[in-house]
Amino acid sequence: MARSLRGAVGPGAGPRVRFGPSPTGFLHLGGLRTALYNYIFAKKSQGTFILRLEDTDQNRLVPGAAEGIEDMLEWAGIPPDESPRRGGSVGPYLQSHRLELYRSASDVLLESGAAYRCFCSPQRLQLLKKEALRRQQTPRYDNRCRHLTPAEVAEKLSRGLDWVVRFRLEKGVQPFQDLVYGWSRHEVADVEGDPVILKGDGFPTYHLANVVDDHHMGISHVLRGTEWLTSTSKHLLLYRAFGWDPPQFGHLPLLLNRDGGKLSKRQGDIFVEHFAREGYLPEALLDIITNCGSGFPEKQMGRTLEELISQFEIGRITSHSALLDLEQLPEFNRVHLTRHIENEGLRQKLIKELRLLVEQVYGDQHVDPEVLEKEYVERVLLLRKGHISFLKNLVSSDYSYLWVRPSVSREQLQTVSAAVDEIGKLVLGLMTRQGGGLTMEELNKELRSIQKQTKETKYSSVMKLLRLALSGQQHGPSIAEMMVTLGPKEVCGRIHKALSS
Repeated sequence: MARSLRGAVGPGAGPRVRFGPSPTGFLHLGGLRTALYNYIFAKKSQGTFILRLEDTDQNRLVPGAAEGIEDMLEWAGIPPDESPRRGGSVGPYLQSHRLELYRSASDVLLESGAAYRCFCSPQRLQLLKKEALRRQQTPRYDNRCRHLTPAEVAEKLSRGLDWVVRFRLEKGVQPFQDLVYGWSRHEVADVEGDPVILKGDGFPTYHLANVVDDHHMGISHVLRGTEWLTSTSKHLLLYRAFGWDPPQFGHLPLLLNRDGGKLSKRQGDIFVEHFAREGYLPEALLDIITNCGSGFPEKQMGRTLEELISQFEIGRITSHSALLDLEQLPEFNRVHLTRHIENEGLRQKLIKELRLLVEQVYGDQHVDPEVLEKEYVERVLLLRKGHISFLKNLVSSDYSYLWVRPSVSREQLQTVSAAVDEIGKLVLGLMTRQGGGLTMEELNKELRSIQKQTKETKYSSVMKLLRLALSGQQHGPSIAEMMVTLGPKEVCGRIHKALSS
């Protein structure tokens, strides 16, 4: 049996908010943004963030989606305080496990006359819809069964006819003040038929389940997508029929593509799991989906979750749709990856991840154990900081020289400069004497000096020859950075190998 928190949340308690996705698919960017706004709103006021899975549409459930949604919230760094996985004082947190509560609530409305049983067959409802469309009208139920007498209802029940429960919409909807859109009111009885609130299979519809759950879970604020704004007056009628105080509502504007088009769930690249697999940092996703919208004093790339919480003000959310430019996401990721590399604790995690990546990508190419040592991997990260957008960039072919020694012959070097031996001898001497203690700036000066000693070889040719010997490539970081990264011993080893092959 579901437990209730209504009345247990005192005036001094923080807000209680909920994110209520349907496990009919995996978490996408729009859902992540709704969850994030709920999370930061709760945390700013020492409140509680609840995950409630709305799985009443049993025909559309996707295996693994319920677990996947919670997995992605945890990956994003915004885990719920109460959820199906974590439990809590007002569970269960799966609506399919709360059917008794909805049936009891439905019975209350039936007894008060605020709801009624409808015996209309699916065939009749389909005919109503077809006729409305033929007349170019919006399909709506004609409220036929709301006029049945108690005797007529009893007679139909005695015949075992199928029925659903419909809520009796009444005129005279009270306006409400939305936290984003301001004063709002929709006279739903003028444009809609009485809605089904309990289906024939005993499962509730969204309207009943959410009102009942929000009440019994002590939800103080409902922050959800703007598509539910016009339904809120209907929900307020339900609250009034139950005699309950409603929460405060705030409807979040749509998250759209850069061109103003709708984000399509059919495109796999809007699902959070896709971004996690591609190596994006969760902070980059949270940053871009808030930076393109509102709720903060200014647009600012690079905000951490802690900064999002401290800077968030619900009164700053505007009703304008948020335009998301995913082409900027790699740059957001670069900014956050740089911050991770600079942070001692976060850098240690990156070192472990990079080691694993190197083993996965180059494991069959006889990787020298020394390149997996912590000091070496850390040096690679620190020197490439700000130059890479993803950790996986460092195991691409451009950076293969960091992990696997190149195969370069003497003949290849001689095509660049005939002074191979002279250049090699000078560099080996430099590395042997003081290579370990030189900074990149000092190395650049020494390399200029070496070029002058070779007289007839241009500086660009000296650099090209060294790049080929050290990496087997024609492009990449500066030679000084390569030499500092590889270290004197490895630099000397590679030059010796190239000269003698």
